[in-house]
Amino acid sequence: APFPLLSRLDAADNEVAELGADIAALPALKSLDVGNNQLRELPSALADCPRLKEANFRGNQLRDKRLEKMVNGCQTKAILEYLRAGGRGKGKAESAREEVRKKKREKQQKKDSGDGEQDEVEEVTKLLVKVLHIAENPAPLVVKVSPGIKDVRPFIVCCVLKGVNLKPGNALKRFLSMQTKLHEDICERRTAATIATHDLQLVKGPLIYDVEPPDKLKIVPLGRKEIKAKDLLRQLHLEAEEQRKQKKRQNVSGLHKYLQLLDGKDNYPCLVDAEGAVISFPPITNSEKTKIRKDTRDLLLEVTSDTSLQICKDVMDTLILKIAELNRLTLENKEGSGSDTELDALGGPRSLEPGQQPGNLPLVVEQVRVVDTDGNLKVLYPSKTDLATVSSLLTVIR
Repeated sequence: APFPLLSRLDAADNEVAELGADIAALPALKSLDVGNNQLRELPSALADCPRLKEANFRGNQLRDKRLEKMVNGCQTKAILEYLRAGGRGKGKAESAREEVRKKKREKQQKKDSGDGEQDEVEEVTKLLVKVLHIAENPAPLVVKVSPGIKDVRPFIVCCVLKGVNLKPGNALKRFLSMQTKLHEDICERRTAATIATHDLQLVKGPLIYDVEPPDKLKIVPLGRKEIKAKDLLRQLHLEAEEQRKQKKRQNVSGLHKYLQLLDGKDNYPCLVDAEGAVISFPPITNSEKTKIRKDTRDLLLEVTSDTSLQICKDVMDTLILKIAELNRLTLENKEGSGSDTELDALGGPRSLEPGQQPGNLPLVVEQVRVVDTDGNLKVLYPSKTDLATVSSLLTVIR
């Protein structure tokens, strides 16, 4: 860095039109004032300034209106966290960050599939997933997206998965642990995406992906009573601080470490069922109303992100693969597994697919459409190109 000791930079009222990514090359920068300039974007590299504590970006007409609101009302830490999590409107810097994310996901998927040995596995030993298309489904689930969601958490992908078996032994515990691990890894601690899983029998469609102010959004969080979102976050913050003091740690653990992801948001995202109940409050929690239990056989899978649609699809691909792996493990380890009829979550014996072995019934993935308020299609999952990232381990019957 040409200025290794520079700790304060005042450049307000200078008609500055661009703040370059090289700002991260100032290792001692603690205070930055670029107020009342002509900036349209803030580089994500600002989040990489190791000592930056105070920053003034007010008076710039930023393209990212959500970021502009944060600049006018939030602390520097919240703004930097937003940039670090992949806020929109940052041009080349964000493209580079997205490329890093993509490579990380590909590396994780390659790790999951081994060092190429899985490619040589016979087709008959592969996990099986059968896709039920919208046209073949008499009652397909639909998710409507409200216009306000685009400035809060715009991307959502959903599908229905039928045929899981969570009754034997630790199957449910393994399922929940798998979801937690995916949040840590491919979801990048929920900064890239968040997963929610629901018992389909408890979901009343059609669903609406909407936004609500913190003081109006009500949910019955997992293991808790009904509460407003702002009160839930306050409660979680208090719990986190108490937990940190008791364990004498610098950082908090569990759900509490994701609270900063909502900093600076005027509205919170939520998935609402046909009865008006909030069944999901990403990236924080699901609802007790649609909680997964041992007798759950059919799932609604949901992945949301404020970064990109492709991240949602990649995470969903991996989630389906992991559930298929757990399901086969459960069936293989189950004592007295019973008849095919007993294992069939669709309520009756099914004929075997070509190359399929008895006892290896495929999971069924039902397509779910995400549409706007006028009914125009935004996303259909899985499409013909989806599930390709896990094709080395999964046989998809379309």
